[in-house]
Amino acid sequence: MARKDYLFTSESVSEGHPDKVCDRISDAVLDAFLAEDPYARVACETLATTNRLVIAGEVRGPQSVIDSVEDIARACVKDIGYEQDGFHWENMTVSNHLHAQSADIAQGVDSGADKDEGAGDQGIMFGYATKETDALMPAPIHYSHAILRRLAEVRKDGTAPQLGPDAKSQLSVRYVDSKPVEATSIVLSTQHLDATMSSMDVRELVEPYIREVLPEGWITDSTVWHVNPTGKFVIGGPDGDAGLTGRKIIVDTYGGAAPHGGGAFSGKDPTKVDRSAAYASRYLAKNIVAADLAERCTLQLAYAIGVTEPQSIFVDTYGTGKVSEEKIEAAAASVMSLTPRGIREKLGMNKPIYQRTASYGHFGRAPEADGGFSWEKTDLVDALKAAI
Repeated sequence: MARKDYLFTSESVSEGHPDKVCDRISDAVLDAFLAEDPYARVACETLATTNRLVIAGEVRGPQSVIDSVEDIARACVKDIGYEQDGFHWENMTVSNHLHAQSADIAQGVDSGADKDEGAGDQGIMFGYATKETDALMPAPIHYSHAILRRLAEVRKDGTAPQLGPDAKSQLSVRYVDSKPVEATSIVLSTQHLDATMSSMDVRELVEPYIREVLPEGWITDSTVWHVNPTGKFVIGGPDGDAGLTGRKIIVDTYGGAAPHGGGAFSGKDPTKVDRSAAYASRYLAKNIVAADLAERCTLQLAYAIGVTEPQSIFVDTYGTGKVSEEKIEAAAASVMSLTPRGIREKLGMNKPIYQRTASYGHFGRAPEADGGFSWEKTDLVDALKAAI
């Protein structure tokens, strides 16, 4: 029987974290290709270190976008807010090593066994949803993201100009009867631009914003705070630590509360099922929970490179299902096509909607009018109920 009373911890990192700088640039490059050619193929990786970016990968799309990669990267770094001696959007060196997609990969993706679009790679993808929050996300990762989003807002609007772009949060949550009820520990390390600030000074600055975003009653006299526990944090971003695309996959998903298939998302076009099928898995899991078929749901899909149909679909409702998992699996498979093309068309994924996913989570966000976060819609509820 699953435990009902326990502590669980998740972390988030800000848009200025070195790895997130790289995710942002890779997804901005992807968006630039999709804006020019909705069927462009992109696998873009970024490395960041002291005043240097290296961008590499395989693409198939307009040469004009390849030629503009340096400008795209500088714009991202400027928007994030880096203007420090060791990492400055204007002064850094940008090396562009994008090249043409492998013909061997292209032939499998372009023409699967049934002449439809094949999966861009083999792999397993997981989606998850839970009724712990209104966003149907696990509470620890949901509120870890919320803390850093709020701090980024006040940094950028000038309310808290002492803050720098680089930050990490971590939230430990107590569960009672499987429900989150209390923050037992709050950990925040945030870059600050005023070198004279102590850890206590930083806490006094950020604590009101943290209290704003956490549910009422979660912070108690027993809550343990660790704000900049190592002391001064002035040198941040890629000047303090190298960054790479795709190193924050647990931050990007469910904070460790659910399985992850291993594939990163950023910089990859939607023929890469480790991105698109992970989004589809979340879409289905969220709709299963929204349809009140379960309190919690993990859904797994598996693919083979060049093959259109998934190799398997698996559902686990952790004993909370209102009907059998086998019935939910059959219903999920019946309400949408799970081929790469079917996913792409159902969720409108051949659009420049990815740069915004690069920080504060790919899931648990509100669907947007231009198609962003379409996988967060709950428009399959009626179809799932009818299929059961």
